[in-house]
Amino acid sequence: MTEVALSQLWLPILLSAVIVFVASAIVWMLLPHHRTDWRRLPEEDAMLDAVRRQAATPGQYAFPNCRTAADMKNPAIVEKWKQGPWGSIVLLGGPPNMGKALPVWFVYLLVVSLFVAYVAKHALGPSAPYLRVFQITGAVAFLAYAGGAVPKAIWEGKPASVAFKDACDGLVYALLTAGMFGWLWPHTATA
Repeated sequence: MTEVALSQLWLPILLSAVIVFVASAIVWMLLPHHRTDWRRLPEEDAMLDAVRRQAATPGQYAFPNCRTAADMKNPAIVEKWKQGPWGSIVLLGGPPNMGKALPVWFVYLLVVSLFVAYVAKHALGPSAPYLRVFQITGAVAFLAYAGGAVPKAIWEGKPASVAFKDACDGLVYALLTAGMFGWLWPHTATA
């Protein structure tokens, strides 16, 4: 079987990243389904003041925090676990910066498309039928775009409804990626 070269897939790699970039902008800026993903704390000002007093540096924090199994035997920590609340917080180094985040997001989309192409080039030959290309590339793209939603719900407490919406977004991105690869898949000339 003749193998498709990765260099032959530069156009679907690039265009699938572009179309997912545009689709994600539409999903997050125009569609209303993510507007309820983040709730406001009842006493937000008090919480902000408490976090400021901590002088915590940007990073990811869990509370109550237990670093070792031995900590779970410490009566003070056991009491914190009984009383709650339990959660995590991510502190940013400043306000969200779309000018910095969007180019990094686009690079991520290119990397996903590159890996989709890598798997597809090994799984499919030239002149593979559209539907077969769509199936393989769509499955790989879906894992990349939606695969993290469920573990975040399981392990980090992300609401199931938010994880479901993220997975649905990932499905849309995967379908767009699959369509682009199916459309632009290389075909050998027939005599």
